[in-house]
Amino acid sequence: MKKGPLTIKDIARELNISPSTVSRALKDNPDISSETRRLVQEYAKKHKYKPNALALSLRTQHNNIIGVMVPELANHFFSGVLSGMETVAEEKDYHVIVCQSLEDYHKEIRNVQTLIKARVCGVLISQSKTTTQYGHFQELIDNDIPVIFFDRICTGIDTDKVVVDDYSGTFTAVEYMIKTGCKRIAFFSAPTHLEISKNRKNGYLDALRKYHLSVDENLIRIADTKSLGYERAMEILQEPNRPDAFMAMNDYTASGILVAAKQLGLKVPEEISIFGFSNSNISQDTDPMLTTMDQHPQTVGEEAMRLILEKVENPEHISRKNKIIKTSLIARQTTRKLPDGNG
Repeated sequence: MKKGPLTIKDIARELNISPSTVSRALKDNPDISSETRRLVQEYAKKHKYKPNALALSLRTQHNNIIGVMVPELANHFFSGVLSGMETVAEEKDYHVIVCQSLEDYHKEIRNVQTLIKARVCGVLISQSKTTTQYGHFQELIDNDIPVIFFDRICTGIDTDKVVVDDYSGTFTAVEYMIKTGCKRIAFFSAPTHLEISKNRKNGYLDALRKYHLSVDENLIRIADTKSLGYERAMEILQEPNRPDAFMAMNDYTASGILVAAKQLGLKVPEEISIFGFSNSNISQDTDPMLTTMDQHPQTVGEEAMRLILEKVENPEHISRKNKIIKTSLIARQTTRKLPDGNG
């Protein structure tokens, strides 16, 4: 009995046909008769034939592996994105290699080198929040590896992008709180150099302007983790003219704000409204549960994977595509009810 994995040559020998006929039959090539295709495919399935990915990569100069770079695998949003990516990749017979930067610029550079050495055929990237230089991303493109950014995009590289509608989502959230009677709304942001931070801040500011509410720079702070949300909220809530609402960068920040408000004896949402962003698992684990914006991470992942596979399979097609994924408001218990009773 033959040891080791079954090869195309083994199938050819057993069925008394040429290896090239087996190869084309496995690919369902119409030049091969339907009967031969059926025999080859049934034999391959019965004997658990697996294509040799390394041999394929040597023939085609790339393999069927897509690299994905995310800031943090444990993050609910990115785990949802990866689920969407893998669903589409599996449908198209591609595999996924995942790297995480852990918000470290230098680790991100090392990840790029790893993916280049792995000879991936495309890379999907959500950049680290500490990244301000983009030469490593350009290196991927210089190696003829197509790149698409998602969520945290890099404006310094001209390529396709898939983003959440951060501006509209934040505008809608702030407008919602204004309609419930909030007038002094704090905004807790991620680092300001990130495009996602700029878009959300603009949504926040435009909602205030629409309702003729003054902008107080003291209410705008950098806080995008639970610990920072707690610390900044403890500071701002003990000031004489405290806010009556918070627009948080994410649900983790919002949960930190909630802890601070409760420790100070403030009633949520009667005295303090809190709005999260992402509809992560933690949003339903808090007491009270967080009102938030759903970013639809599965859809983000699916759209990003479809775009990169389109670029991989049609390398001559150079037109740029930007996909914008709409958010959905999830009203729970950390915001007041709208006057009409909806939400």
